[in-house]
Amino acid sequence: MSFEFKLPDIGEGVVEGEIVEWFVSAGDTVAEDQPIVAVMTDKATVEIPSPKAGTITTLGGNSGEILKVGAMLVTIDTDGAGAAPAASAPAAAPTPAPAPKPAPAPAAAAPAPAPTPAPAPVASPAPMAVAASAAPASTGPVNASPATRKRARELGVDLSTVAGTGPNGRVQVSDVELAAARPAAAPAPMAAPAAAAAPALAAVPSPEPLLPIPSRDFGAASNEEERVPLRGLRKVISERMVESKQTAAHFAYVDECEVTELIALRKSLKGDAARYGVKLTYLPFIMKALVPALKQFPLLNSALDPERGELVYKKYYNIGVAVDTEQGLTVPVVKNVDRKSILEIAHELQDLVGRARSQRASMEDLTGGTFTVTSTGNIGGLFATPIINIPEVAILGVPKMQERPVVRDGEIVIRDMLNLALSLDHRVVDGAVGARFMNALIEQLERPSRMLLELA
Repeated sequence: MSFEFKLPDIGEGVVEGEIVEWFVSAGDTVAEDQPIVAVMTDKATVEIPSPKAGTITTLGGNSGEILKVGAMLVTIDTDGAGAAPAASAPAAAPTPAPAPKPAPAPAAAAPAPAPTPAPAPVASPAPMAVAASAAPASTGPVNASPATRKRARELGVDLSTVAGTGPNGRVQVSDVELAAARPAAAPAPMAAPAAAAAPALAAVPSPEPLLPIPSRDFGAASNEEERVPLRGLRKVISERMVESKQTAAHFAYVDECEVTELIALRKSLKGDAARYGVKLTYLPFIMKALVPALKQFPLLNSALDPERGELVYKKYYNIGVAVDTEQGLTVPVVKNVDRKSILEIAHELQDLVGRARSQRASMEDLTGGTFTVTSTGNIGGLFATPIINIPEVAILGVPKMQERPVVRDGEIVIRDMLNLALSLDHRVVDGAVGARFMNALIEQLERPSRMLLELA
């Protein structure tokens, strides 16, 4: 029986999805709930499992194609015929049986090259050890995420030779990197003789004191180009950024903040947070400090509905955090920040970032934000002018903290400083409102102990 599986409704408001990567091909046998394809919507990348066991007979499109919800995704043969190819495959195996008859001829010729096998065993043991480690070859489709497959391509690892350690035998990035490291360890003994020869070379004095000038002649200039399809998350980001710049009237407001007390407070709490399995960063403090500022200036926690000509004030505080992933920028959202402690915010943020980077974030994780923070952390930079995550009306850019000379009480002293860059939609927020909001935020960050008392 042929079962037609249509692209399901994978989220509220989603009407279409782009095929990012197929995990199966026509003719492959699949189990029920086995991931068969990764589909990108305008919200997230979702791995879709097979609803039935059987044999894939038809794929509904190629990687990069857009399918509407309800369009045919795959057809699956659920009858016993699906198992026939598997049974006939062993039947085809006897065909190589005639091969043993020509085998005697090479056996007779073997005595002539008998001297050659002697040196061969010297080099053969190392490859044999590698072959043994690569033994667990997979005969069916490999259960691996797009991120894992990409990493395997980068390292030149055949996924069918990697044993997965994840749930249901799923191959993880760590499995691929471990497999890539094994062959690299074998040639190490070969380097030992070269290292032994080094002292002899070093003992020979060089009569030439001058070194040749390194040549920078790389040959003729290359005119080669590489064209890569714009698809997946990168395509979604491209469309959203253009939409934001063409819709919102961006302007930026930048100020600096002293974070000496904030750094000391985080340092004193890191150990306590670690006892709960939480890595305490500065972002939970910044997110918590945003709440009283947003309550004082609710305009920055609003959204503009141009179709109805209405300004929607949000009475809840859901802070999105831009996360850098292998696929591109993703913004998971911590809900109800005003009702959570810094430890709770840090724990939830850690979990969301982990799911986003492993492509396990759900639609719920990536929607419902009212304000966004984007941080370059220790990467660097003085400040940037981030693009607003519409329909929100503001986004805060946070570069790295650094020691700088500043003037305090008429003296030059060294303080830990942080620049803050606020991008605002001038259709909604005026410059004076943005400046007052920034002052309220800086007041919270420069006296972070107030957040512990929940006085904010």
